[in-house]
Amino acid sequence: MSIQMQLLAGNIGREVVGVDLAQPLGENAAQAIRQALFEHCVLVFRGQDLAPAAQIRCTELFGAAQPHPLNTRPTVPGHPEVLILQNRPGKRGARNDYWHSDISHAACPPSASILHAREVPQGRGDTLICNMYAAWDQLSTGMRAMLARMRAEHSAEPTMRRAAAERTDAQLIAEVPPPRLHPVARTHPQSARTALFVNPHFTMRFEDMSREESAPLLDFLLRHATRPENVYRHRWQVGDVLMWDNRCTMHYAVRDYDETMPRLMHRTTAAGEAPC
Repeated sequence: MSIQMQLLAGNIGREVVGVDLAQPLGENAAQAIRQALFEHCVLVFRGQDLAPAAQIRCTELFGAAQPHPLNTRPTVPGHPEVLILQNRPGKRGARNDYWHSDISHAACPPSASILHAREVPQGRGDTLICNMYAAWDQLSTGMRAMLARMRAEHSAEPTMRRAAAERTDAQLIAEVPPPRLHPVARTHPQSARTALFVNPHFTMRFEDMSREESAPLLDFLLRHATRPENVYRHRWQVGDVLMWDNRCTMHYAVRDYDETMPRLMHRTTAAGEAPC
């Protein structure tokens, strides 16, 4: 395969051209894709047609493909690693229109996520992804020095509340696992770069602080991280594959469609490591 990379946005992302992800990748191609994701945070592959097994194989470039620990969505029969994110008449998709990093409340949050578009409402349902390397680098020296010593609590509570709040494709969660403390400044195990590692959905508070005391700083960090120059907005087409590195990004799913507009995505995540 002859792989080419094209710029998506000045501060984040590359489109990968010349790769058919349905076919097994050689080691050179696999390594080029891994390095590109670690450096650029998000990759786009257009015109793909991945069977569930092929999507799992792509996910395993970054770690073992894992089922969602809370079993939040239906999965492809025979492939529990592949979540079905669906919106159609009579079956509304659960909302994801908030900035977050996937499953950051786990002891070992996923390293990478892959989303494959099977059906999309034209011009709607964009996904925004922001660069948390850049968010860290753009902080003042004093702020970085303070945050580098801090940990924050991440909880699955919001996922449980979302599943119970309205009739959607989200499945009820019987029990929420204990919250986890993770460093606010995270070192990426491959790139060795530092990324800001908080998000407004799963991060409840800073260690030894109340939620009320933590809220102003979390609000500031969200506004800081999601400045336009740090964000790539993906406009979906059928066949798109979007990969992002959860260790150095947050993402947001625009909810500008209703249940009369069919949308079908397959999502997989790769196992990660405990943040440090």
